Amino acid sequence: MAEKPTIRNKTIIATSRLFRIESLDIEFSNGEQRNYERLARSGSGGAVLIVPMLDAETVLLIREYSAGVHRYELGLPKGKTDAGESFLEAANRELKEEVGFGARRLHHLSSFSIAPSYLEHMTEVIIAQDLYAEKLEGDEPEELEVVPWKLSRINELLATGECTEARSIAALFMALEYLKAFRAE
Repeated sequence: MAEKPTIRNKTIIATSRLFRIESLDIEFSNGEQRNYERLARSGSGGAVLIVPMLDAETVLLIREYSAGVHRYELGLPKGKTDAGESFLEAANRELKEEVGFGARRLHHLSSFSIAPSYLEHMTEVIIAQDLYAEKLEGDEPEELEVVPWKLSRINELLATGECTEARSIAALFMALEYLKAFRAE
């Protein structure tokens, strides 16, 4: 594997309430130099995406407005990790805020990025099981609709065109494989 390039200079070129764009002057091990821009993390916390399993076959999806595509999308609950909070604590909090359930069992499935060439952001994928009813006040502008869906019907979900977020789709397939392996034991 090649030696990791050196960041020679990092400059913030734009900021907003949610985002920070950085310009990076990079030097590669062969002496080549390039400038890259990336959307940097805002704050020190990461992000979580939760696969809440109501039972062994049923995942709880949420329908919420997605400004990027200007429509309502079906997907998995997600959110930022607050300062001083572990990603498992963040997952359980977000689950309570967005779905109205807490989880007695949380398991870290994986970590992934969306566009590693342009985004510093990483998402922790958590499967939540043994759910119990508990609602916390969230920061959503309207009540989220909770939609139970059988994991065995993921392809039907994708065919509806209502679930297009790559993170949710990948996490659903990860959960399906995890649960198959778990049942095989």
